[in-house]
Amino acid sequence: MTSNLAGSPQDKLALDKQALDELSIDTLRLLAVDTVEKAKCGHPGAPLGCSPIAYLLFHKLMKHNPAHAKWADRDRFVLSNGHASALLYSTLFLTGYDLTLEDLKSFRQWHSRTPGHPEFGDTDGVEATTGPLGQGLAMAVGMAIAEKHLAAVYNRPGFDVVHHHTYALLGDGDLMEGVSHEACALAGTLGLGKLIFLYDDNLISLDGPTELSYNDNVLERFEAYHWHVQRVADGNDLKGIEAAIEEAKRETGKPSIIAVRTVIGYGSPKAGTNKVHGEALGAVDTAATKKFFGFPEDQSFYVPDAALANWREAVDRGAKLEAKWNAEFADYALANPELAAEFERTQKGELKAGWEKAIPSFAPGKSQATRNAGGAVMNAIADVVPELFGGAADLTSSTRTIFKPGASFHVDPAGRNVFFGVREFGMCAAVNGMAAHGGLIPFGSTFFVFSDYAKPAIRLAALMQVHSLFVFTHDSIALGEDGPTHQPVEHLMALRAVPGLTDFRPADANETAAVWRLALERKGPSFFALSRQDLPVLDPATHDAYAAVSKGAYVLEDASNPQVVLIGTGAEVWPVLEAAKLLAADGIRARVVSFPSWKIFEEQTAEYKASVLPAGVPRLAVEAGATLGWWKYVGLDGDVIGLDRFGASAPGPIVLAKLGFGAENVAARAKKLVK
Repeated sequence: MTSNLAGSPQDKLALDKQALDELSIDTLRLLAVDTVEKAKCGHPGAPLGCSPIAYLLFHKLMKHNPAHAKWADRDRFVLSNGHASALLYSTLFLTGYDLTLEDLKSFRQWHSRTPGHPEFGDTDGVEATTGPLGQGLAMAVGMAIAEKHLAAVYNRPGFDVVHHHTYALLGDGDLMEGVSHEACALAGTLGLGKLIFLYDDNLISLDGPTELSYNDNVLERFEAYHWHVQRVADGNDLKGIEAAIEEAKRETGKPSIIAVRTVIGYGSPKAGTNKVHGEALGAVDTAATKKFFGFPEDQSFYVPDAALANWREAVDRGAKLEAKWNAEFADYALANPELAAEFERTQKGELKAGWEKAIPSFAPGKSQATRNAGGAVMNAIADVVPELFGGAADLTSSTRTIFKPGASFHVDPAGRNVFFGVREFGMCAAVNGMAAHGGLIPFGSTFFVFSDYAKPAIRLAALMQVHSLFVFTHDSIALGEDGPTHQPVEHLMALRAVPGLTDFRPADANETAAVWRLALERKGPSFFALSRQDLPVLDPATHDAYAAVSKGAYVLEDASNPQVVLIGTGAEVWPVLEAAKLLAADGIRARVVSFPSWKIFEEQTAEYKASVLPAGVPRLAVEAGATLGWWKYVGLDGDVIGLDRFGASAPGPIVLAKLGFGAENVAARAKKLVK
């Protein structure tokens, strides 16, 4: 891309390296401005202020290979202030990732690879979906947890096959969000020494000066979190920023944050104001900004040869870095063949051959809660699925999500038990970061009602389609005495409405084993809703739970030429089974359907669905949750026994009976449907 202007920025070719750095940075700034300007929407302010940071990281300091964006031991970069996406896309293009000028020109357009906010999987080099502020930095925490754990598991003397840093660029909005407190306090507690935050400290938010709503002493706050803190007074001071990053890399016992005082919209007529935050500059101000930097005012997407050549040095540098690592890994594999094979397998996201044989089968006769069964399954497969890693939000003893025996990650980074503390949102966002990092199948757990605290992270897991597992227990009003504050009602339907998220509500221990297997096999995000109360166990000799659950819904018990179909999920399958017996005693033939996963059932053929829910037979659905949504399956002529109110504080069996989930009420409601 040759300049046709003599005596303009191209003349900087003859100048020193500092001038070349400035030219390269200004090229990045103005590419981002043009990207936003062509779309007529976006955020030019942060790119103008933060381009020196991006240049230093991608051009000089980060370990990455633009020709192989998924190299396992690359440094990770997360743009937490995802509204600055034009900065990231322009950086990736200049550095040599699989992104073109045409992609920049199609910013925010239908089917483009440059959506309004970075989306994991859409754009080469994008490590996480960001934009909902705070979540990016929390996912970066998860990535750093993953790196620290994998390094402890796989590295051996003389072989650091896992040795990389996680960087995040963030703004005031990220730090205002509550999830930032959860995630950053956790990061300090865990001593994530390879986590480095660059804080765009520009004193401006969308509404105006940050002093209107935010006067935190950020560095003192992070010192209280046990972070290493630094400040760089000038966002254009390359030497100062570089020195701070290098010092942060030397601090291996604490995560680091570097507050860089930038000027939002630097170089534009609107610099230093909120007017440059979230809208295109417009033709006049764009031209004025280009004039400020000495670029041709009448050219868009202008890339001087010298700047591009300088940026693209990252391609050769990255190839050499990865080639060096590949050679070291080859030696590592000779010395540690089993570890190397496991590392490669888990990086590919493949499960060990035959791992499912370790899944236990539960005999009938002894009732148990599905939360207990889930814990038993998790521990039974621990050795054959070593990549399974996670914990709970201060509830491991209640949710049964702890490896026994097993070390705490905080004490021993090779340990697989993470104690997240009471940080549901931070936990689930960190789980997403671990999943995006690769090499692990991470999970987080809490009571189902507290999935509300984590909902934005669960949604991003589905949007990114990462392999995050969310293990929720105490799944209904049956938890009893803790009362309606702890009794989920609308939660099943809320999460079932999330596109791409697999729901699992198993009816017994063997269905629980089946859903664990499916969750591991399906690769994308899943949530489990597991019972606190004990439930009977279906006989595995006559009931192949895995085959049945893999269809989402199935006929559990049938009568010839049924007159009514009774549908249950989870614990409610059992009163439905009892109701079928009561109906049979009255001469009414009932089919019982267990419905552990809406998402998987919807993936089946129309023929299979009709075989389970035949046309012309009235249907009654029973679930201790909101009725909204069930009408899709029961139809206007059917009925739903559910909850469109909050629960109550009392022993679980009493609450269930009082609110209509006894077999007698189910049978009575079913009789009304039979004509």
